[in-house]
Amino acid sequence: MSKYDVALLVGSFRTGSLNQRLADSIVRLAPDSLNFRQLRMDDLPFYNQDIEPARTEAVNRLASDLAKADAVLIVTPEYNRSIPAVLKNAIDWVSKPGDKNVWRDMPVAMAGTSPGAIGTAVGQQHLRQVLSVLRAHVLPGECYISFKTPDLISETGVVSEASTEAFLKEFIDRFAGYVAKMRG
Repeated sequence: MSKYDVALLVGSFRTGSLNQRLADSIVRLAPDSLNFRQLRMDDLPFYNQDIEPARTEAVNRLASDLAKADAVLIVTPEYNRSIPAVLKNAIDWVSKPGDKNVWRDMPVAMAGTSPGAIGTAVGQQHLRQVLSVLRAHVLPGECYISFKTPDLISETGVVSEASTEAFLKEFIDRFAGYVAKMRG
């Protein structure tokens, strides 16, 4: 069985982040064929074309780490029906210049959670739109969770509801198959 390197981007850095808990649960449920590396985004400068030729070490690190990955999993909250600025900033940095766009032909899956009834459905729709312009290959379907109870996912990524755990397991197994088809 092939092993694939998956870069993990989590769009929330706050202590006790629901999306970090969701990311941890997905990683815990993933098949052995996927090896995850969570990448740092909180030290990137705001994208500015004037400073693009002299990229910071943080930008170079993120671009290099993503370029080495076989696939990317993005777990993100929804802010004002869109994605967090820090995630959009990271996406922008590593899509430039066009001939070094790390998103091109990259298999990507996305997930997210919020306490609201529609989870992160609208934010993920926006993220899908952004990634399609960059020619990423986004896993069809959706994975958004309504975090309706405080203990839905523990601090260590253990899911308390069997139906939610089964849904997340199906999602990450489907992504593993998608990555194998795209990279195999």
